[in-house]
Amino acid sequence: MTTSPANTRPDSRFFVLIPCAGQGSRAGTAKAKQYHLIDGLPMVRHTVEAFRALSDIFAAVWVVISPSDDDFLDVFPDFNRGNEVLLVGGGATRAATVLNGLKAMREQQPGGAALTDWVLVHDAARCLVTPEQIKALINECRHDAVGGLLAQKLPDTLKTERDGRVASTVDRSDKWLAQTPQMFRIGALIDALQQAGDAVTDESSAMEAAGLSPRLVSGSAQNFKVTYPEDFALAEAIFERRRK
Repeated sequence: MTTSPANTRPDSRFFVLIPCAGQGSRAGTAKAKQYHLIDGLPMVRHTVEAFRALSDIFAAVWVVISPSDDDFLDVFPDFNRGNEVLLVGGGATRAATVLNGLKAMREQQPGGAALTDWVLVHDAARCLVTPEQIKALINECRHDAVGGLLAQKLPDTLKTERDGRVASTVDRSDKWLAQTPQMFRIGALIDALQQAGDAVTDESSAMEAAGLSPRLVSGSAQNFKVTYPEDFALAEAIFERRRK
């Protein structure tokens, strides 16, 4: 399998992969958190709509759900229109879910993804991402040898802990909070994930383990991952402010 990150074919296409197979137990919701209503819509719908706004850019938008998921099509009856693909192929971990999705992209007939095509992997729970942020990532990375990710410079003082007490203060000048989308060549990312295994929590980590250095593209504090119960209220407030 050829996975040279330096290949910058001008005709490479762009795909989106949204892993949507997690349960989000820390959110305290009755069902998987991606189906919790925010601003009147399930969270994952906000996420998908940000990419739908750029449908002319993407060859396809893939969402990967768990085999036990009975909610997605109920809350998203208009999915699978045009260039949208729903894959029932979620794995036990995020990395496994993403890898399953990438392999399915490659195998789809007709129009399967090429090894040199780009994929933007985005968390279903980052429902506040904007089309402008997505376009900024593409513009910064489309000619990059490796690819990159949205991220934010760490704004807070960072501590290490020992037995519930501060052990040290860490220099934050070179620290970033990783966000999504994360954008890489499909072939290179498949290889990196296969080598790194299920322990990696984002795609950049797999690429780093393969000896590569993804580009950091400045994102926004609003592009946070909804994780805890209090995050829902914050996301709701941001959507309300955007409408005004």
